[in-house]
Amino acid sequence: MQRICLFPGTFDPVTLGHTDIIDRALPLFDKLYIGIGRNVNKQPMFSEQQRLEWLTKIYGGIVKVDAVVYDGLTVECCKKVGAQFILRGIRYVNDFEYEKAIADMNRSIAQNIETIFLTCLPQFTSVASTLVRDVLKNGGDVSRFLPDAVNDTISGSR
Repeated sequence: MQRICLFPGTFDPVTLGHTDIIDRALPLFDKLYIGIGRNVNKQPMFSEQQRLEWLTKIYGGIVKVDAVVYDGLTVECCKKVGAQFILRGIRYVNDFEYEKAIADMNRSIAQNIETIFLTCLPQFTSVASTLVRDVLKNGGDVSRFLPDAVNDTISGSR
């Protein structure tokens, strides 16, 4: 049986924190889906198409990685792609408390889907898409927080 995982998020924008988690998870799974979740409570800064393009540019050469956009429950997306695992990145203790509550809910809905937590490397603990968007909105330099594919697009549009 293949080990298939879904890494859900908004990826608005894709950061080095995201790629750190993805890159370190790759040896653990046979297939890794990056799930761009539509969240009705969030107004994204970047289009779904743009976020998919970034992920394709970053991971397009790796056969075991694919990106999808989904609505609704993450466990339903897992079922659609055949994932038995959900991958979540943890920066701080409060991230764990929040993510554990979600993992517990997901497990109560779909007992066969397990959540795996990876802690990010120390240099990425302050890298959050929300903070990056705030710096961007205020004209700051975010280049050290973003992969080249994202930087190229953002710096080209400024």
